[in-house]
Amino acid sequence: REDQMKTKLMRIAAGAILTVLAAAPATAQEVIVANVIDGYPARAMWVKEFSDFFIPEVDKRLAKTGNYKMDWRESYGGTVVKPRGVLEGIQLGLGDIGIVTTIFHSSKLPSQAISAVTPFVSADARIVARAVDEIAREFPTMQAEFDKQNQVYLTTGVVLDTYQLFSKSEIGTLADLNGAKIAGAGMNLRYVEGIEGAVGVRGGLTDFYNMLQTDLVEHAMLWPEAAATFKIAEVAPYMLNANLGAVNTKTVTANKDYWNGLPDEVKTVIQEVAIAYRDHLAELAMSKAAESHIAFMTAGGTIVNMSDSERKAWADSMPDIAGEWAKDLNDNGHPGSEMLKAYLAKLSAGGSVALRDWSAGLSN
Repeated sequence: REDQMKTKLMRIAAGAILTVLAAAPATAQEVIVANVIDGYPARAMWVKEFSDFFIPEVDKRLAKTGNYKMDWRESYGGTVVKPRGVLEGIQLGLGDIGIVTTIFHSSKLPSQAISAVTPFVSADARIVARAVDEIAREFPTMQAEFDKQNQVYLTTGVVLDTYQLFSKSEIGTLADLNGAKIAGAGMNLRYVEGIEGAVGVRGGLTDFYNMLQTDLVEHAMLWPEAAATFKIAEVAPYMLNANLGAVNTKTVTANKDYWNGLPDEVKTVIQEVAIAYRDHLAELAMSKAAESHIAFMTAGGTIVNMSDSERKAWADSMPDIAGEWAKDLNDNGHPGSEMLKAYLAKLSAGGSVALRDWSAGLSN
């Protein structure tokens, strides 16, 4: 009888063990750490949307299989790198994933300037974002530039509907800018080269307020959403509505060594969400455009519309920056002319009407 009892207890114990094993997952969920960096503060739109859109979307898609879980560790606002330091930070492994502000790195990432060298063509962030990202995938040049920086290109970010000019005093014509000191970043500094006596002064989004406040410059080129975020109306209460054009200034990248160590499932999800983030940012930029105009005026700002004839005069005053860009790439063994033509064709197919044909100066 004692033997029967032992046998019965053993069967019960074995059954309990099998039940537990059946309920347990076949493999344990793997936790993957992802250090995300940007030098800009968390309130900057693209950073906020990385936290509020990109990260939750990756988590949601990975949860469908439950094989992997991300441990996101976000560092923004200069805690790891300054705004200009993201490219090097990702290269060195200070971050695993980052949002690179490409306009700061024209020598290392020359092809990223493709939208910046074609002003007065499109003020639609959605069209520009998609076109630049397609060029990056159709031509090897853009991805190769990031590969040299030990990074994997994930997607293009367009966070501005269009550059405008913010001023300390009211202006309405191109002649009003003669002899002016105008703040800009990257390629848009070249937009003022054809204006008599005008000087472009290099700065960044986080610098413009102080540059205007201290009279280092009288004007600054930025976009309305950023002007509202950084309270530019306090120091430059006039906005010239010139619609210079939407420009890609952000690229999401991953450290190459980190990326190569990720499971394929995680890579696929991140790549898919990167495209969704691209389109989400562009849509948001467009939806915020009208709101930002209202916010600027509510903060005491005045908006002055530049006439189409003055806008065309500005476009025609510029040097052939697109042709120069394409030639530099061509001379270094890259298909610059083909990239430019393909890009402009994509903008045209999207409904954009150019005030200047930037392909006119290309050699056949």
